[in-house]
Amino acid sequence: MSIPTIKTLPIVGLIFTLATLASVLRGQEAGKGSLPTVEGEVCDSQERPIKGAVVSLDSAEPVHTLNSTADSQGKFRFEAVPAGTYTLRANQTGYLEGRDGPFVLHAEEVKSILLLLADPQKSGEAKNSSSAIEFADEPAFAVAGVTDTTALGGHGSAQVLPSSNALAKETASLSRAAASQPHAAADGSVATAMTSEAILRASLARADNADLRVQLAEIEEAEGRPLEAVTDYQRAAEMQPTEPHLFAWGAELLLHRAFEPAIEVFSKGRRLYPQSSRMLLGLGAVRFARGSEEQAAQDFLQACDMNPSDPAPYLFLGRLQATESSEPAGWTDRMKRFVSLHPNNPMSHYLYAVALTKQERNQQYPELAESELKTAIQLDPRFGDAYLQLGILRFEREDFPGAVASLQKAIEITPVPDEAHYRLAQVYRRMGETFKAGQEIEQFKKISEQKNKQAEQERHQIQQFVYTLRSPSAPTIEPNPNPH
Repeated sequence: MSIPTIKTLPIVGLIFTLATLASVLRGQEAGKGSLPTVEGEVCDSQERPIKGAVVSLDSAEPVHTLNSTADSQGKFRFEAVPAGTYTLRANQTGYLEGRDGPFVLHAEEVKSILLLLADPQKSGEAKNSSSAIEFADEPAFAVAGVTDTTALGGHGSAQVLPSSNALAKETASLSRAAASQPHAAADGSVATAMTSEAILRASLARADNADLRVQLAEIEEAEGRPLEAVTDYQRAAEMQPTEPHLFAWGAELLLHRAFEPAIEVFSKGRRLYPQSSRMLLGLGAVRFARGSEEQAAQDFLQACDMNPSDPAPYLFLGRLQATESSEPAGWTDRMKRFVSLHPNNPMSHYLYAVALTKQERNQQYPELAESELKTAIQLDPRFGDAYLQLGILRFEREDFPGAVASLQKAIEITPVPDEAHYRLAQVYRRMGETFKAGQEIEQFKKISEQKNKQAEQERHQIQQFVYTLRSPSAPTIEPNPNPH
């Protein structure tokens, strides 16, 4: 790889910048393996690689810029980058600038980023500052019907599928939280989410209105008419392609497992609104459902850095913890930051504790994890999962009486305590109490069976969209999650 070059800077900062670069280059020689890396791809709006794009990595403090050039596959890589806050930009003749950030780069982190450059003739770029962005690209799909989800498509396993379904519901909830706010109707009156369908349709008959379309879609989805809902979400997004409307459309597609169309909508939303952390969360949720766990994790990490005070990205990242046996680089730092920003949120302490338990073992992690779990319980005495994790941690430390007490409390307050019964059986076996262990296993089997039946019922209640791609030769929408 060629050594990144310095972008022209004002004379005032040139000497300081050169000194900074010298330090960076010395770091590359002394310890490349210990410094962060930024890598990724530059693509057009159809996610096809753009060769020769100029990629710039701008540091916030100290101020300096590193430049590189995308190769024939649109890939770029900055190695041995000092930890700090950065903004990534890409430029190529004939395209609008692509931008990502600002984001925080942590020690030893490898951050993968996809930069999309829009064609100005297709992007609907505003002709003046007061003009709205047009949604010029026609969707390459059409929702043609629904089917039940007896055999759910996509990526699924005993751990991944429940997390995938939960992420889809949580993505939809982000949309509905925004849609519950009042919107101005076409005639100047205020229509809320509680407005009846008849009144909404009467208002739409007088004058079509994107905000009212979204409210109507909410009613249709709640009443089990998803085909009507997705049509109204799409109509609203095409009429007025604001970030909330595009996100609501993508979330509806994701909720009903139309993954390829959802990726297309969230990708377009990401291109039009690069500072929207919700678009990243939606895109990550789809990628996770499709089996691209690493790319989904990168999306969630980037969303955490985009708006560090927003709890939602940390909660999404926490969903992935259930599927990981160890904690990937950067996750624990994000959860620690979550605690620092939201010290009164019991979930922040719980997720930080879980991250700590998946780190490489040393003397500090178990003690700190137990302290964080105790804080979560103090903030929320009915936090069953915190008691469960505390029981697991104490079992691993061979504190069997403490583990029994924690797991029994988890069973008492958790609605479906299947894992708590299983873990308690393990403790009793180690204590030599085989009869009690057998009782707990029987409870585990009974509750697991009920849980599986309940999950099966929920699967049947979800109507899965059947869709068709309008062009049989349409390119694959989602990029390779492992570009290197």
